[in-house]
Amino acid sequence: MPSGDIKSEPRSPFTVCRAGDPVPPALRGAVAALGNFDGVHRGHRALIEAVREEAGPRPAVVLTFEPHPRAFFAPDQPMFRLTGPRAKEIVFARLGLDGLFVRRFDARLAATSPRGFVEGWLRDDLGLSGVVIGHDFHFGQGRAGTPAILAELCREAGIACRIVPAVAAGAGAEPISSSAIRAALAAGDLARANALLGYRWFVLAEVRHGDKRGRTLGYPTANLTLDSCGLAHGIYAVRVRLADGRLVPGVASYGRRPTFDDGAPLLEVHLFDFSGDLYGQEVAVELLSFLRGEEKFASAEALIAQMDIDSARARAAIRTDAVASMLG
Repeated sequence: MPSGDIKSEPRSPFTVCRAGDPVPPALRGAVAALGNFDGVHRGHRALIEAVREEAGPRPAVVLTFEPHPRAFFAPDQPMFRLTGPRAKEIVFARLGLDGLFVRRFDARLAATSPRGFVEGWLRDDLGLSGVVIGHDFHFGQGRAGTPAILAELCREAGIACRIVPAVAAGAGAEPISSSAIRAALAAGDLARANALLGYRWFVLAEVRHGDKRGRTLGYPTANLTLDSCGLAHGIYAVRVRLADGRLVPGVASYGRRPTFDDGAPLLEVHLFDFSGDLYGQEVAVELLSFLRGEEKFASAEALIAQMDIDSARARAAIRTDAVASMLG
Protein backbone atom coordinates (compact mmCIF):
# COMPACT_ATOMS: atom_id res chain seq x y z
CA MET A 1 0.00 0.00 0.00
CA PRO A 2 1.46 3.44 -0.89
CA SER A 3 2.68 5.43 2.09
CA GLY A 4 0.09 8.11 1.46
CA ASP A 5 -2.88 5.80 1.91
CA ILE A 6 -5.19 5.93 4.92
CA LYS A 7 -6.23 2.77 6.67
CA SER A 8 -7.57 2.27 10.17
CA GLU A 9 -8.97 -1.13 10.98
CA PRO A 10 -12.48 -1.29 12.54
CA ARG A 11 -13.10 -3.73 15.34
CA SER A 12 -16.01 -5.29 13.44
CA PRO A 13 -17.35 -5.30 9.86
CA PHE A 14 -18.60 -1.87 8.77
CA THR A 15 -22.39 -1.78 9.08
CA VAL A 16 -24.81 0.73 7.52
CA CYS A 17 -28.19 1.20 9.23
CA ARG A 18 -30.57 3.17 7.04
CA ALA A 19 -33.85 4.90 7.78
CA GLY A 20 -36.50 2.34 8.70
CA ASP A 21 -33.98 -0.37 9.55
CA PRO A 22 -33.87 -1.68 13.13
CA VAL A 23 -30.63 -1.03 14.97
CA PRO A 24 -28.46 -4.11 14.37
CA PRO A 25 -26.89 -5.85 17.37
CA ALA A 26 -23.42 -4.76 16.23
CA LEU A 27 -24.35 -1.07 16.65
CA ARG A 28 -26.36 -1.14 19.87
CA GLY A 29 -25.16 1.25 22.57
CA ALA A 30 -22.95 3.06 20.06
CA VAL A 31 -21.19 6.38 20.46
CA ALA A 32 -21.95 8.55 17.41
CA ALA A 33 -20.42 11.59 15.78
CA LEU A 34 -23.29 13.79 14.54
CA GLY A 35 -23.32 15.92 11.40
CA ASN A 36 -23.58 16.11 7.63
CA PHE A 37 -19.85 15.47 7.07
CA ASP A 38 -19.77 16.80 3.51
CA GLY A 39 -16.23 16.04 2.40
CA VAL A 40 -15.27 14.19 5.60
CA HIS A 41 -12.38 16.68 5.72
CA ARG A 42 -9.63 17.17 8.29
CA GLY A 43 -11.98 19.07 10.60
CA HIS A 44 -14.47 16.21 10.50
CA ARG A 45 -11.65 13.77 11.16
CA ALA A 46 -11.14 15.37 14.57
CA LEU A 47 -14.70 14.30 15.42
CA ILE A 48 -14.05 10.80 14.12
CA GLU A 49 -10.89 10.47 16.20
CA ALA A 50 -12.83 11.75 19.23
CA VAL A 51 -15.69 9.28 18.72
CA ARG A 52 -13.25 6.39 18.54
CA GLU A 53 -11.67 7.58 21.79
CA GLU A 54 -15.01 8.03 23.54
CA ALA A 55 -16.38 4.70 22.35
CA GLY A 56 -13.66 2.51 23.83
CA PRO A 57 -15.06 -1.04 23.53
CA ARG A 58 -18.44 0.25 22.34
CA PRO A 59 -19.26 0.69 18.61
CA ALA A 60 -17.93 3.94 17.13
CA VAL A 61 -20.27 5.28 14.44
CA VAL A 62 -21.45 8.35 12.56
CA LEU A 63 -25.03 9.63 12.40
CA THR A 64 -25.83 11.62 9.29
CA PHE A 65 -28.93 12.60 7.30
CA GLU A 66 -30.18 12.30 3.72
CA PRO A 67 -31.04 14.31 1.80
CA HIS A 68 -28.72 17.08 2.90
CA PRO A 69 -30.81 19.61 4.89
CA ARG A 70 -29.95 22.35 2.40
CA ALA A 71 -31.45 20.25 -0.40
CA PHE A 72 -34.59 19.71 1.69
CA PHE A 73 -35.14 23.39 2.43
CA ALA A 74 -34.11 24.68 -1.02
CA PRO A 75 -34.71 21.83 -3.51
CA ASP A 76 -34.64 24.22 -6.48
CA GLN A 77 -31.10 25.39 -5.71
CA PRO A 78 -28.42 22.97 -6.98
CA MET A 79 -25.85 22.05 -4.36
CA PHE A 80 -22.26 21.02 -5.02
CA ARG A 81 -21.79 18.09 -2.64
CA LEU A 82 -18.23 17.02 -2.01
CA THR A 83 -19.21 13.49 -0.96
CA GLY A 84 -22.47 11.80 -1.77
CA PRO A 85 -23.91 8.98 0.35
CA ARG A 86 -21.88 6.17 -1.28
CA ALA A 87 -18.64 8.12 -1.10
CA LYS A 88 -19.21 8.76 2.61
CA GLU A 89 -19.60 5.05 3.25
CA ILE A 90 -16.25 4.41 1.58
CA VAL A 91 -14.49 7.08 3.65
CA PHE A 92 -16.08 6.18 7.00
CA ALA A 93 -15.23 2.50 6.51
CA ARG A 94 -11.68 3.43 5.51
CA LEU A 95 -11.29 5.46 8.71
CA GLY A 96 -12.02 2.45 10.87
CA LEU A 97 -15.51 3.25 12.13
CA ASP A 98 -17.79 0.38 13.04
CA GLY A 99 -20.84 1.71 11.25
CA LEU A 100 -23.03 4.48 9.93
CA PHE A 101 -26.56 5.52 10.84
CA VAL A 102 -28.39 7.27 7.99
CA ARG A 103 -31.70 8.87 8.88
CA ARG A 104 -34.05 10.69 6.52
CA PHE A 105 -34.15 14.47 6.74
CA ASP A 106 -37.81 15.29 6.11
CA ALA A 107 -40.58 17.55 7.40
CA ARG A 108 -40.97 15.44 10.53
CA LEU A 109 -37.30 15.75 11.48
CA ALA A 110 -37.19 19.44 10.53
CA ALA A 111 -40.09 20.12 12.92
CA THR A 112 -38.59 18.16 15.83
CA SER A 113 -37.74 20.16 18.95
CA PRO A 114 -34.22 19.93 20.42
CA ARG A 115 -35.57 17.78 23.27
CA GLY A 116 -37.48 15.57 20.87
CA PHE A 117 -34.32 15.11 18.81
CA VAL A 118 -32.31 13.94 21.82
CA GLU A 119 -34.97 11.83 23.51
CA GLY A 120 -36.85 10.59 20.45
CA TRP A 121 -34.04 10.11 17.95
CA LEU A 122 -30.74 9.71 19.82
CA ARG A 123 -32.03 7.80 22.86
CA ASP A 124 -35.20 5.96 21.83
CA ASP A 125 -34.65 5.35 18.10
CA LEU A 126 -30.92 4.70 18.03
CA GLY A 127 -30.16 3.82 21.64
CA LEU A 128 -26.91 5.80 21.66
CA SER A 129 -24.76 5.81 24.75
CA GLY A 130 -22.78 8.89 23.72
CA VAL A 131 -22.43 11.58 21.06
CA VAL A 132 -19.61 13.72 19.69
CA ILE A 133 -20.34 17.04 17.98
CA GLY A 134 -18.47 19.99 16.53
CA HIS A 135 -18.34 23.39 18.19
CA ASP A 136 -20.88 24.81 15.70
CA PHE A 137 -23.39 21.95 15.63
CA HIS A 138 -27.03 23.11 15.55
CA PHE A 139 -30.13 20.92 15.49
CA GLY A 140 -33.87 20.83 16.02
CA GLN A 141 -36.65 23.02 14.65
CA GLY A 142 -35.26 26.29 13.33
CA ARG A 143 -31.75 25.13 14.32
CA ALA A 144 -32.65 26.22 17.84
CA GLY A 145 -30.44 23.60 19.47
CA THR A 146 -26.86 24.64 20.27
CA PRO A 147 -23.93 22.54 21.51
CA ALA A 148 -24.62 23.72 25.07
CA ILE A 149 -28.30 22.78 24.79
CA LEU A 150 -27.40 19.38 23.36
CA ALA A 151 -24.96 18.72 26.19
CA GLU A 152 -27.61 19.52 28.81
CA LEU A 153 -30.35 17.48 27.11
CA CYS A 154 -27.97 14.55 26.71
CA ARG A 155 -27.09 14.75 30.42
CA GLU A 156 -30.78 14.54 31.29
CA ALA A 157 -31.26 11.62 28.88
CA GLY A 158 -28.27 9.69 30.22
CA ILE A 159 -26.18 10.16 27.07
CA ALA A 160 -22.56 11.27 27.24
CA CYS A 161 -21.70 14.32 25.11
CA ARG A 162 -18.32 15.61 23.90
CA ILE A 163 -17.86 18.89 22.00
CA VAL A 164 -14.85 19.14 19.67
CA PRO A 165 -13.33 22.60 18.92
CA ALA A 166 -12.71 23.89 15.39
CA VAL A 167 -9.72 22.63 13.43
CA ALA A 168 -7.67 25.12 11.38
CA ALA A 169 -5.37 24.41 8.44
CA GLY A 170 -2.45 25.98 10.29
CA ALA A 171 -1.44 28.70 12.73
CA GLY A 172 -3.59 31.77 12.13
CA ALA A 173 -5.61 30.05 9.38
CA GLU A 174 -9.38 29.93 9.09
CA PRO A 175 -11.12 26.78 10.33
CA ILE A 176 -11.28 23.99 7.76
CA SER A 177 -14.71 23.90 6.13
CA SER A 178 -16.59 22.25 3.29
CA SER A 179 -17.20 25.72 1.82
CA ALA A 180 -13.46 26.40 1.62
CA ILE A 181 -12.91 23.09 -0.17
CA ARG A 182 -15.69 23.80 -2.67
CA ALA A 183 -14.16 27.21 -3.37
CA ALA A 184 -10.73 25.64 -3.94
CA LEU A 185 -12.15 23.04 -6.36
CA ALA A 186 -14.08 25.73 -8.22
CA ALA A 187 -10.85 27.73 -8.62
CA GLY A 188 -8.90 24.73 -9.88
CA ASP A 189 -6.77 24.74 -6.73
CA LEU A 190 -6.81 20.99 -6.31
CA ALA A 191 -3.68 21.01 -4.16
CA ARG A 192 -5.40 23.19 -1.56
CA ALA A 193 -8.65 21.20 -1.71
CA ASN A 194 -6.83 17.92 -1.15
CA ALA A 195 -4.74 19.44 1.64
CA LEU A 196 -7.90 20.56 3.46
CA LEU A 197 -9.55 17.19 2.89
CA GLY A 198 -6.49 15.25 4.00
CA TYR A 199 -6.90 12.89 1.03
CA ARG A 200 -7.45 12.98 -2.72
CA TRP A 201 -10.93 14.19 -3.57
CA PHE A 202 -12.86 11.56 -5.51
CA VAL A 203 -16.20 11.13 -7.24
CA LEU A 204 -18.38 8.08 -7.89
CA ALA A 205 -20.43 7.67 -11.05
CA GLU A 206 -21.60 5.13 -13.59
CA VAL A 207 -19.81 4.90 -16.92
CA ARG A 208 -22.21 5.95 -19.66
CA HIS A 209 -22.17 5.78 -23.44
CA GLY A 210 -20.80 8.86 -25.17
CA ASP A 211 -20.23 9.88 -28.77
CA LYS A 212 -17.13 7.62 -29.04
CA ARG A 213 -15.09 10.58 -30.32
CA GLY A 214 -12.15 9.76 -28.04
CA ARG A 215 -11.51 6.53 -29.92
CA THR A 216 -11.00 8.41 -33.18
CA LEU A 217 -8.46 10.65 -31.44
CA GLY A 218 -6.51 7.72 -30.01
CA TYR A 219 -7.76 8.49 -26.50
CA PRO A 220 -10.81 6.34 -25.66
CA THR A 221 -12.57 7.59 -22.54
CA ALA A 222 -14.94 6.45 -19.84
CA ASN A 223 -17.64 9.12 -19.63
CA LEU A 224 -19.27 10.10 -16.34
CA THR A 225 -21.96 12.63 -15.51
CA LEU A 226 -21.48 14.47 -12.19
CA ASP A 227 -24.55 15.99 -10.56
CA SER A 228 -24.31 19.71 -9.64
CA CYS A 229 -20.51 19.59 -9.70
CA GLY A 230 -18.66 22.87 -9.13
CA LEU A 231 -15.23 21.55 -10.15
CA ALA A 232 -13.20 23.87 -12.38
CA HIS A 233 -13.27 22.86 -16.02
CA GLY A 234 -9.91 21.52 -17.09
CA ILE A 235 -7.52 18.59 -17.33
CA TYR A 236 -6.57 16.45 -14.32
CA ALA A 237 -4.22 13.62 -13.41
CA VAL A 238 -6.43 10.90 -11.93
CA ARG A 239 -6.51 7.40 -10.55
CA VAL A 240 -9.57 5.19 -11.04
CA ARG A 241 -10.86 2.31 -8.95
CA LEU A 242 -12.80 -0.06 -11.16
CA ALA A 243 -15.75 -2.16 -10.05
CA ASP A 244 -13.45 -5.19 -9.65
CA GLY A 245 -11.17 -3.25 -7.29
CA ARG A 246 -8.32 -2.59 -9.72
CA LEU A 247 -6.65 0.82 -9.53
CA VAL A 248 -5.72 2.35 -12.87
CA PRO A 249 -3.94 5.70 -13.48
CA GLY A 250 -5.17 8.07 -16.12
CA VAL A 251 -5.86 11.59 -17.33
CA ALA A 252 -9.30 13.22 -17.32
CA SER A 253 -11.07 16.20 -18.80
CA TYR A 254 -13.96 17.85 -17.01
CA GLY A 255 -15.89 20.39 -19.02
CA ARG A 256 -17.98 21.16 -22.08
CA ARG A 257 -15.63 20.08 -24.93
CA PRO A 258 -15.42 23.54 -26.59
CA THR A 259 -13.42 22.18 -29.55
CA PHE A 260 -16.41 20.04 -30.56
CA ASP A 261 -19.89 20.60 -29.11
CA ASP A 262 -19.67 22.87 -26.04
CA GLY A 263 -22.26 20.59 -24.42
CA ALA A 264 -23.23 19.76 -20.86
CA PRO A 265 -20.32 19.23 -18.43
CA LEU A 266 -18.91 15.72 -18.54
CA LEU A 267 -15.99 13.93 -16.88
CA GLU A 268 -14.10 12.04 -19.59
CA VAL A 269 -11.43 9.69 -18.24
CA HIS A 270 -8.70 8.09 -20.34
CA LEU A 271 -7.16 5.11 -18.53
CA PHE A 272 -3.49 4.44 -19.21
CA ASP A 273 -2.55 1.03 -20.60
CA PHE A 274 -6.09 -0.32 -20.25
CA SER A 275 -8.59 -2.00 -22.52
CA GLY A 276 -12.00 -3.31 -21.58
CA ASP A 277 -15.72 -2.57 -21.45
CA LEU A 278 -16.71 -0.38 -18.47
CA TYR A 279 -20.20 0.63 -19.59
CA GLY A 280 -22.71 0.46 -16.77
CA GLN A 281 -20.07 0.02 -14.08
CA GLU A 282 -19.75 2.36 -11.11
CA VAL A 283 -16.19 3.64 -10.82
CA ALA A 284 -14.45 5.94 -8.37
CA VAL A 285 -12.19 8.65 -9.80
CA GLU A 286 -9.75 10.43 -7.50
CA LEU A 287 -8.12 13.67 -8.65
CA LEU A 288 -4.41 14.08 -7.98
CA SER A 289 -3.34 17.18 -9.89
CA PHE A 290 -4.81 20.04 -11.94
CA LEU A 291 -2.83 20.23 -15.20
CA ARG A 292 -4.46 23.07 -17.13
CA GLY A 293 -7.73 24.79 -17.86
CA GLU A 294 -10.13 23.76 -20.60
CA GLU A 295 -9.23 25.17 -24.04
CA LYS A 296 -10.67 25.35 -27.54
CA PHE A 297 -8.30 24.07 -30.23
CA ALA A 298 -8.20 25.03 -33.89
CA SER A 299 -8.11 21.42 -35.06
CA ALA A 300 -8.30 17.83 -33.87
CA GLU A 301 -4.58 17.48 -34.61
CA ALA A 302 -3.74 20.36 -32.29
CA LEU A 303 -5.91 18.80 -29.58
CA ILE A 304 -4.19 15.41 -29.96
CA ALA A 305 -0.77 17.03 -29.65
CA GLN A 306 -1.85 18.71 -26.42
CA MET A 307 -3.39 15.46 -25.13
CA ASP A 308 -0.01 13.76 -25.61
CA ILE A 309 1.56 16.46 -23.44
CA ASP A 310 -1.24 16.20 -20.87
CA SER A 311 -0.79 12.43 -20.62
CA ALA A 312 2.95 12.73 -20.02
CA ARG A 313 2.37 15.37 -17.34
CA ALA A 314 -0.33 13.24 -15.72
CA ARG A 315 1.95 10.20 -15.56
CA ALA A 316 4.65 12.29 -13.91
CA ALA A 317 2.20 13.80 -11.40
CA ILE A 318 0.86 10.38 -10.47
CA ARG A 319 4.36 8.99 -9.90
CA THR A 320 5.25 11.77 -7.45
CA ASP A 321 1.95 12.44 -5.67
CA ALA A 322 2.10 11.63 -1.95
CA VAL A 323 -1.38 12.72 -0.83
CA ALA A 324 -3.35 10.03 1.00
CA SER A 325 -5.96 7.97 -0.85
CA MET A 326 -9.30 6.64 0.33
CA LEU A 327 -9.48 4.16 -2.53
CA GLY A 328 -6.58 1.88 -1.70
